[in-house]
Amino acid sequence: MSDMAIQQVLAQMRALQVQAGGTPEQAAPAAEQNRFSDLLHQSINKVAENQSVAGELSTSFSSGDPDTDLTSVMIAMQKSRVSFEAMVEVRNKLVEAYNEIRRMPI
Repeated sequence: MSDMAIQQVLAQMRALQVQAGGTPEQAAPAAEQNRFSDLLHQSINKVAENQSVAGELSTSFSSGDPDTDLTSVMIAMQKSRVSFEAMVEVRNKLVEAYNEIRRMPI
């Protein structure tokens, strides 16, 4: 989910809160929003880094580099796979939560 989409979801949540009788001051502070956005960006960057490392180790091993062992390649590949699957699950949960909020009657 892009940063723009996340910001749109947050804006819609704030609008719904105001419509429900809440005040904009009760909305989450901007610092907390930035922390969530930063955390999401860091997580995505870490997944990309894991995939890059796994790819580099795999290429290095298949080219016959004596400093690269099969164990480190397999561990890096599994780490990459697990982090990607976790990221997909988080995305699915965010989309599910957004859709649930969107379906709420006003």
